[in-house]
Amino acid sequence: MKRAIVAAGLLVIFAVSIFLLSPSVLAAPLQLFGREPKKEDKTRLLSGKVLDGADSPLPNAVVYLTDTHTRSVKTYIVGADGSYRFPGLQPSIDYEVYAQYDNRKSHTKTVSQFDDRPQVYIDLKINTKAVVKNDTPK
Repeated sequence: MKRAIVAAGLLVIFAVSIFLLSPSVLAAPLQLFGREPKKEDKTRLLSGKVLDGADSPLPNAVVYLTDTHTRSVKTYIVGADGSYRFPGLQPSIDYEVYAQYDNRKSHTKTVSQFDDRPQVYIDLKINTKAVVKNDTPK
């Protein structure tokens, strides 16, 4: 009889330990001890195109992105369609972006920390027409 009680007790302990070690049961106690569930990605994406005055893409233009907090600069060489993209931008930092093509530069645009969109799209236009100087004497 004693052996039967001990065997039954061991069987109960085994069953309880299997239940407690299952992954679904373990997830709840981990949250109770300060482990938070996975947070959603809070970074932003900046994308757009580099275009000329006729809204045609400018392949091989270089886009410069400056972090205004650290002053670090990232660059992106656009493809045949003129597209660029900078993923993983921090929403609490302002960024400045401009493009350069054949020694000509677009206007600098700002991505503000107060703009709460997760995806920001900015086209950068570069005037590619040659500036003719009138050097005739008067």
